[in-house]
Amino acid sequence: MDQDAADALSTEDSASRAGTDETAVRAGMLAETAVHAGILDETAVHAVLARVLLDGRVPAGTKLGEHFLAEIFGVSRERVRKVLHRLGHERLITVEKNRGAFAIAPDLGEARTIYEARRIVEGGIVGHLATSLDAAGEARLAAHLAAEEAAMAAGDRFTSIRLSAEFHTILADLTGNVLIQRQMQELVARTMMLVAFFEPDASVACQCAEHRAVFRALAARARAPALRAMTTHLSLVETRLRPRVCDAVPPPLDEVLRDALATWRAAQGSCGPTTRRGRGPDRSSEAL
Repeated sequence: MDQDAADALSTEDSASRAGTDETAVRAGMLAETAVHAGILDETAVHAVLARVLLDGRVPAGTKLGEHFLAEIFGVSRERVRKVLHRLGHERLITVEKNRGAFAIAPDLGEARTIYEARRIVEGGIVGHLATSLDAAGEARLAAHLAAEEAAMAAGDRFTSIRLSAEFHTILADLTGNVLIQRQMQELVARTMMLVAFFEPDASVACQCAEHRAVFRALAARARAPALRAMTTHLSLVETRLRPRVCDAVPPPLDEVLRDALATWRAAQGSCGPTTRRGRGPDRSSEAL
């Protein structure tokens, strides 16, 4: 090999290494940008959508298009699809084959049947726990009630609804019976949107007080008072559900979602931009 050829190969090799280094630097910069931009995972997208749905900010029947949501959140359609299926499983939306996902239209007419089922099932749960609740379970319930009261004091209706539902699933969990746990998850899921749409905001304080009454009876290991407190609570929730007389014209869905996303990011302490509109879905998020 002559000197000119050797020099040419050396130059090519140097250029190749420089190109590789530049690619690595650019990849690092993109990764850093993604972190600072607050690219969302499925849990985050789910949290934002669940909040606006349970806050009643999305009119019943509103289509939740994958492409539209992917653009708002800056994630892929595949990620959005997974979140929508999860929300459908939780009965926060309806997912229809070949049509897509839609904001649910809660049926107040179902309330009597659902709450009757809950009184039967949950009466049995508290009757069982009145004689089997241990100290760890009692402490878990006490901590949960403290969280409920903190959410009420903060005026956070979304968190209040979520924690109120969790109070009942925790009771089922404390039985240690998997079948009862699954049954309660189904019943609670069917009532969350009823409460979100039809129960007045002021009822949060009532829910907390009624949960506290159930807890006091369980802490005293008093079976009859626990059963009475639970059935009374569920009956009162049912009677507090009222049809909406007149809804104000809601803002556009993209405005609702951007506002909720900004609120979520502020709560997470993120300083990144709240949207990536106009750029299309961010395929790099699939690696998260």
